[in-house]
Amino acid sequence: MPSADGEMRSEIRGVLFRESTIMSRLDELADQISRDYAGCDLTIVAILNGSLMFGADLLRRIEMPLRLDCLSVSSYHGASTTGVVKFNQARLPDVHGRHVLLLDDILDSGNTLHAIRDKLLTETNPLSVKVCVLLRKDVPRARELEADYVGFDIANEFVVGYGLDYMERFRNLPYIGVISDEAIAKYAPQ
Repeated sequence: MPSADGEMRSEIRGVLFRESTIMSRLDELADQISRDYAGCDLTIVAILNGSLMFGADLLRRIEMPLRLDCLSVSSYHGASTTGVVKFNQARLPDVHGRHVLLLDDILDSGNTLHAIRDKLLTETNPLSVKVCVLLRKDVPRARELEADYVGFDIANEFVVGYGLDYMERFRNLPYIGVISDEAIAKYAPQ
C-alpha cells in the first residue's frame, strides 16, 4: 500500500521552496517586523486556514510582546477566487487603538485582504493596518493592495503546501510546490 506522503508528492509538479528556505526567510521577516514594531502595541491577525503554519512559525520568531487573533474568511472555490469575501465568524478582533499586522498565506487577487483591511479600518479603529504574506503572486490585482512584508514572489501558478491547499488537501506538506494538472482535475469540485 503506498504511503499518503508518497501519493501527495506524486501530485506535485515541482517544489518551489523547501522547508529550510522557508524557515530562513521567516527569520528575516521576523527580524524586520520586530524592528519595525519595537515599542508598539501589536496585534497579529492571522487569516485562517491558510496562514496557520506560516503564522505559527513566524510568530515564534518575533521577539516582542504581541497579541494574536484569527479571522476565518473564504473567497475560493476550487482553484479560483469567487471575488466574494465571506466572513465566517460574527465578531471582528478587538484591535481598537492597536497596530495590526494581517497575516495571510498568499496575495493573489487582493480581494480577501482588501475586504479584511477595509472592515477592520471602518469598524474597529486600529492605529494602523499592515499586511504580511508568505507569497505574493505576480498577477494583476482585482483590488489595489500591496503587502508590506513578503516572504516570496511567485509566478502565476497554483501552489500548495505549508498551509496552502487545494480543496482542503496538501496543507500538511512541509514545502511549497506546484500542484499537477492531474491532481487539480482529480480533486476538482463536483
